[in-house]
Formats: sequence, C-alpha cells, structure tokens
Amino acid sequence: MSRTSVELLSVPIDRRAATPLFRQVYAGLTAAILDRRLRPGAKLPASRALAERLGLSRTAIVAAYEQLLAEGYTTGRIGSGTYVATDLPDKPAGRAHAIKPAHGTSRGVPRLFGNVDVTMQNDDRPFNLGRTLIDARTADQWRRLSARALRTMPRSHLGYGDPRGSEELRRATAVYLHDARAVRCDPGQIIITGGTQHAIDLIIRTLLPMGSEVWVEDPGYPLTREALSAAGMKLHSIPVDAHGLDVIAGRAAASRARAAFVTPSHQFPTGVVLTMARRLKLIAWARAAGAWIVEDDYASEFRYGGRPLTSLQGLDSAERTIYVGTLNKALFPGLRAGYLIVPEPLLQRFVSVRYLMDRQPPSLQQDVVAAFIREGHLTSHIRRMRERYREQRDLLVDGLKRHAGEFLEVEPPDQGMHLVAYLRRGLSDCMVEQAALDEGVVVRALSRLYAHARPRQGLLLGFSGYPAASIGPAVQRLAKALRHVAGRGRLNAPASPANP
Repeated sequence: MSRTSVELLSVPIDRRAATPLFRQVYAGLTAAILDRRLRPGAKLPASRALAERLGLSRTAIVAAYEQLLAEGYTTGRIGSGTYVATDLPDKPAGRAHAIKPAHGTSRGVPRLFGNVDVTMQNDDRPFNLGRTLIDARTADQWRRLSARALRTMPRSHLGYGDPRGSEELRRATAVYLHDARAVRCDPGQIIITGGTQHAIDLIIRTLLPMGSEVWVEDPGYPLTREALSAAGMKLHSIPVDAHGLDVIAGRAAASRARAAFVTPSHQFPTGVVLTMARRLKLIAWARAAGAWIVEDDYASEFRYGGRPLTSLQGLDSAERTIYVGTLNKALFPGLRAGYLIVPEPLLQRFVSVRYLMDRQPPSLQQDVVAAFIREGHLTSHIRRMRERYREQRDLLVDGLKRHAGEFLEVEPPDQGMHLVAYLRRGLSDCMVEQAALDEGVVVRALSRLYAHARPRQGLLLGFSGYPAASIGPAVQRLAKALRHVAGRGRLNAPASPANP
C-alpha cells in the first residue's frame, strides 16, 4: 500500500467519545469514499494492518468493514480483499438549492376515496400486519413508570407545552437515534408525532402545495399514497426493483418533483434495501432539484442479519431529507408516538403548523416514554423482541415451505415484521386472500399495492404479533385455502384497490 493511500485512511479516533470505535472508523472511511479521497475500485488495507496503524483492535476494523460492505460502499473479492464500490455516483457539485417558502398551500377538505379498510386493522388473527408483542418485563416496567409519572406529576402538565414535544423526550429520542440509526440531529429538530401518518400529514400541510408533483414507490405503502392523493398531490409511481426505488426512472418521469416518499431501509411491501449507489443518486437528485426526500424508517429496529443500515438522513449533508420514525412498531400501536426530524431551516414553519393542528402531544405520556428510553428499557426491549420475532419468522418460513411449498416461494426477510410469499402456478393472490379469510387466516394480496408497475402475485404475512404456538395451525389453514384455490384452476382475477 502506498504512503498516499495510508494518508487517505488516516481516520480520526476519539477514545473518550460515546460513539463506538467501529462506528468512528466506519464514519472516517465513508467520508473518504464520498469525498473521493478513496477512489472507486481502490483497495482498502487489510483489517490487521489498519488496526495496527490506528491502534485499535482488529475486531473494531472488521465490524466497520462489514458495515461498509452491507451498505454497498465496498465489495469483497474472495482471496483478494476489500475494494471501494465502482458504482457510486459522483459527489454533486455546486451549491444546494436554497430552502424557499411554499406558496399556495391552502387547500379545501381532503378528498378521500373510501379505500381505507378500517375493519381489518384490529383483526388479531394470524397473519395480519402491524401487530406487536410485549413481554412481562416490558409490561411491568411500563406500569411502574406510568405510576411514577402520576405520583410525581409536575405543575408543567397543568398548562400548555412546546408543540414539538417535551425536551426530555426529544433529547432521549435524539440519543437513541444517533446510536441506533446514525441519524444526525439536535433535539430541537425533533417533533413528536402520533406516528407515521401524523408525520406525513404534517409534511404535506407544511411543504406541499396542492397539485405538487411527488414520487411514490410502486408497489408502495397505500396509506401514504392515500394521504397524498387526498391532499391533491400529483403522484408519479416510480418502480421498485431488487435494488430499491429506480431513481433514473423517477428523474425521467418527473425530474422537478417537489418530494420523494421512500422506505429505503426496508421497502414496503417487498422488503428490498435501497442500494448505496441509489441512495447517493437520490440525494444528488434532491439537491439539484431543490426537492425533499421523506424517509419513512418504519420497523428499522428489527434487522435480523447484521447491524441496522445507516439512515438516508445520516448520509445527506445537504439537509434535503426529512426523517420519519415511529415507536408504535417498536413497542405497540396503541402508544401512538412517533417522531419527525426536520432540517433546521424548516423548523419554525413545521412548529407553527403543528401548533395550529393540535397544540402539542400528550405531555403525561411523554414522561413515561422518555423515562423508558432514558433508562435503557427501549433498547433492552428491542433486543429481546428482535430475537423473538426472528424465531417466529423462521417458524413461519419453515411451516410455509413444509405445508405450502408447492404453492409458495418464500425466503426469510433480513428485516421487518412481515414477509412476502410469492405465489406459484398462476394463482390469484386476491382469491387466496379471500379463501384464507374463510379459513380464519388474514393475509394481504401483494398485487393490490401496485399502481402502474406490472403486479406480482404474492401474500403479505405478519409474523411479529402472534404467540409462536398459533403459527403452525394458522399455516395449515392457509395451506388448505391454497389447495382450495388451486383446485379451482388457473385463476388470475384482477386486483381491486384495498388497504393492508
């Protein structure tokens, strides 16, 4: 390795910092790659050599290299070493668009289309989506913290508070997101919301005038599509492939769109991850077009293969990304707590709109959530549930392969709380959906989630919210429904609009 290359890999290390050492190495290397101090195709030094140079353990270097590989910054060649990826786009040149006020944002009563199926949302039968579990330990901690909040209830609850939410909860959330998702933010940039849908509504009201052009994933999350349609947006359905959102197709369809709504770390519903090359292209497009990226980072806590991927927001030095997260998936949907991270220049506008919407989030509950995060209970809960959900995922995949393998193609997802089972033999997912419901099993037809792209026939099955003992019998009932549909011949009924 040349002396010049060694200098390029001079990574600043602060042993007194709270940031883990492997994360500091990772940050230094990504900065060198993105700034082109490490050119595409350049070979990284052996982990042992870099560990000796930096005075760190080889374990820290290996962990950093694994994260670089997982996120697409590098590629590995067996017997040769680790190389900088060659498909990363050039760093955008010039200044980013200035943030300008939105004009013409007033709109009438939202126009809803009657596609939101509220009757199915609370169905607790396997394998409905969006359901969670908590164990006795979490339940006991929640009761204790709730009782303490009531006993100590300060006078601050007797008046109105900050529309962004309590400082304690915002500070705890900022620390948690920095450690878990490499999100860059100050607590002042966080707005506590009631969940993802509340955050999306706030973004629409603040930034998007009626008639704005926006990108949405195809297939994609139907409630985001419904909310945008109801607000009078002009939607451009951008196809999703094995590498995530097709940014080139998005630019061809609407290069001057005002926003792109994406689920980059675990695309809904397919589960694919937006590659690093496309992440950087998306950020470059937003910077050049003066557009916004809305990053829905749902279920990011539940990654089963390696460390969680770095958030898109953490990569975006141009501050064109608005980060949306929720605790309703990490804990339980009845909590109704999420967060929105807003670039500093937009903050006052968002706070004003939030104040006009509902003044502030519930303050007493915020005390409980803040203590739950601050005392380490959230991290511990996620670690336990991640193992439990992994076991239930594997149990479901094994059952589907054994009892319905002739009808389904299924692999365990690396992240999330649901899986996609693709149908074989020309079966209609809409017909299977109804046949399964007749057998007491809730599955969702994948084809309903496509707008313009050619739909695939598949089933969405949630695995996170059910006792392990209920999974096997439910799989057998689903297999019975599949046999029933298959016995009626090759059926490809057209998909009708619906909401999972």
